[in-house]
Amino acid sequence: MHFEPRATRNDITGALSNPKLFSYGVEAYEAYKKQSLSSDIVDEQKKVQEADLVIFQFPLYWFSVPAILKGWMDRVLCQGFAFDFPEFYDSGFLKDKLALLSITTGSSAEMYTKTGVSGDFRYFLWPLQHGTLHFCGFKVLAPQISFAPEFASEEERKGMVASWAQRLKNIWKEEPIPCTPSWYFGQ
Repeated sequence: MHFEPRATRNDITGALSNPKLFSYGVEAYEAYKKQSLSSDIVDEQKKVQEADLVIFQFPLYWFSVPAILKGWMDRVLCQGFAFDFPEFYDSGFLKDKLALLSITTGSSAEMYTKTGVSGDFRYFLWPLQHGTLHFCGFKVLAPQISFAPEFASEEERKGMVASWAQRLKNIWKEEPIPCTPSWYFGQ
């Protein structure tokens, strides 16, 4: 794929709206409206537009997404394409689409509990599921989390894959999670 994760001036193919003071967010928004975003961004936006469900599959890095996925989100889900003001959250432009995070971790499930050393996994989901996906309007499905597959036995890994495959067979019957603070942080 060779996707460039860095958000730079090269993302805008036309003239800048303010060449004296480059502001990436402003310039990307203006470029989207003028259809002058770089072709790699436009190609990815077309994929999102054509999808009913977007699955983000990634290993958890430092309790977040890898840099290339963060860059993809920064560049592709720009203002004008994914949201505007006041069209965000339930009114975001991707409100007719589903999104799902499929995550692998390097640690056990026990480490991601309220009493675990890393804290409840839902705390780490808030910025991604609520702050990014739901902000853009996506209806967010419950995450698929495979805990520490590299340390699991072959049988346990096969179970993880089988569970994921079974879930995918019924994915269209699932209801989105409520992207509210109480879902993530409790009462």
